[in-house]
Amino acid sequence: MKTRKLRFPALFILTVFFLGSMGFAGRLQAQTVKPVTIESSKDFKGTLDAIKKAVSGGGMMVLAEINQGKILSMTGLKINAYSLFIGNPNVGNMAFSADPSVGVVIPVRVNVYEENGKVKVNYYKPSDLLAFSQNQKVKMIANKLNGKLEMMLKMIAK
Repeated sequence: MKTRKLRFPALFILTVFFLGSMGFAGRLQAQTVKPVTIESSKDFKGTLDAIKKAVSGGGMMVLAEINQGKILSMTGLKINAYSLFIGNPNVGNMAFSADPSVGVVIPVRVNVYEENGKVKVNYYKPSDLLAFSQNQKVKMIANKLNGKLEMMLKMIAK
């Protein structure tokens, strides 16, 4: 049986490739982003109404609504769950003009649900979800949205 020896250049190339791919794979690891969760002091309908009022007063608007509880009732699940997509078309214009891929995050989704008799609201910080963008304008918009969401949703916790 004939054996072949790897020459130095071939071994070097394989080593570089192996080590390089390990480093690349390390950068691709998923980050753990957790939602912000707030417990409401109101009942389910009161929480939805308070969010809509806060959104309107905060210079934003509800762009879409999904009654997930109603949809899931078709499967036999009984749950109070509702999603609101909130935003501001002018802010959206700035964000989409800077980086059209922001549409995966903007408008911001706010989820209201009932769990063990308590009403909760959760959302992901826009800055966490928009971290993929290298555009500084997008990063600035994301941070401003963080502040607006925090301010608006603190009102329902009282």
